[in-house]
Amino acid sequence: MKRSLDFIASLFGIIILIPFIVIIVIFLRIFNGTPVLFVQQRIGLNGKAFNLFKFRTMTVDKNAEKGAFDAGSRARVTSIGKILRKTKLDELPQLFNVLIGDMSLVGPRPEVKKWVDIYPERWSYVHSVRPGITDPASIKYRHEEEILSQSANPEEAYKNEILPEKLTLYESYIQSMSIVGDFKIIIATFVAVFK
Repeated sequence: MKRSLDFIASLFGIIILIPFIVIIVIFLRIFNGTPVLFVQQRIGLNGKAFNLFKFRTMTVDKNAEKGAFDAGSRARVTSIGKILRKTKLDELPQLFNVLIGDMSLVGPRPEVKKWVDIYPERWSYVHSVRPGITDPASIKYRHEEEILSQSANPEEAYKNEILPEKLTLYESYIQSMSIVGDFKIIIATFVAVFK
């Protein structure tokens, strides 16, 4: 049922938002150039890798697509990228990830292999479900970039503090996941974005 609802909701969302998506693409082409999309390999259901899509909000860095960590750094964020990130509109292309079955609307956020390899046993459990566009951890750490920018060592802070807490939230979500719960998380996400 969850997959069916994801398919219907993502298809409906794409159809409704196509004009808006086209406008964003045009603005990105004008102000950021190409490519318009940022594509990065993430680890998803059953530990399988897939390409996650986002609107590009930073200057091009090929290493970023391979999972290079740039935590807390805003030096490469473009002016239009700041707006897209603040409103979470950079995540819109992930509706296509949901449509093709790589992701769900709600579920643990997928990570790059570098961070999955640090806590393999915990991720093995998390990967028993499809990753999502939003979840409780996404809401709690919606200002993650700001938190990391204040750390003397962003990588260590992410590895030893934020990521373990995210995994705990992912595990908790899986243990109590339900359609009603997902709906509440979607509402909470919208509230957090427009707060």
